[in-house]
Amino acid sequence: MRFDVLTLFPEMFTGFFSSSIMKRAIEKGLVTASAVNFRDYTTDKHRTVDDTPYGGGSGMVLKPEPLFRAVEDLRREKTEAPRVLMMSPQGQPFTQKKAEELSTVSHLILLCGHYEGFDERVREHLVDEEISIGDYVLTGGELPAMVVVDSISRLLPGVLGNESSADEDSFSTGLLEYPQYTRPAEFRGWKIPDVLLSGHHRQIDEWRRQESLRRTWKRRPDLLDSANLTEKDRAFLVTLLDEEPS
Repeated sequence: MRFDVLTLFPEMFTGFFSSSIMKRAIEKGLVTASAVNFRDYTTDKHRTVDDTPYGGGSGMVLKPEPLFRAVEDLRREKTEAPRVLMMSPQGQPFTQKKAEELSTVSHLILLCGHYEGFDERVREHLVDEEISIGDYVLTGGELPAMVVVDSISRLLPGVLGNESSADEDSFSTGLLEYPQYTRPAEFRGWKIPDVLLSGHHRQIDEWRRQESLRRTWKRRPDLLDSANLTEKDRAFLVTLLDEEPS
């Protein structure tokens, strides 16, 4: 998997690429990642990447020329066409499903904007899709790009130490993850559920499924509308309704 991030602040990615999961993925050769300063693709002596908007208005707009040159240069390095993503609050919401879809692509180029955003021709003729990590505005696209790269990387085979970890995460099953416990079995008078000490794996799996349903129902009931639920799941959800105070 290859990630190329086009940014005006490549130094922001130094720690990100050299720490934790990303560092291990790169050292194992499972991921190749670079932060490319698209200012390097300007041709004027002032290395200009932005200009005032046509029609007037406040702020500055990122020029199309450096971005097109940068992406076209990166495309020449691969036989398979990369997918170009724009980090934008106007984009489609980034979800676990989208992360899983993008994890099957071998090369992603992520564009990080600043100022008043991109010249519209970048959107129309260079970008394959726009991605938003939430309904709020940030100073630039660097933090969203890190979120996208991290969430995709951990889905790649061999990146996580335990291959089943990603499958059990919140949203991977369409539900929130069940509660987790570790030693000691009792802490300050708070005991872990007895079933986790039982050694009965089928009972533990059933408890985890029910607790996942319970947590989703309490915190993100909207997820239940699209979750893949069995008849047993639906029957359990009915019992949760009965537990509600009248």
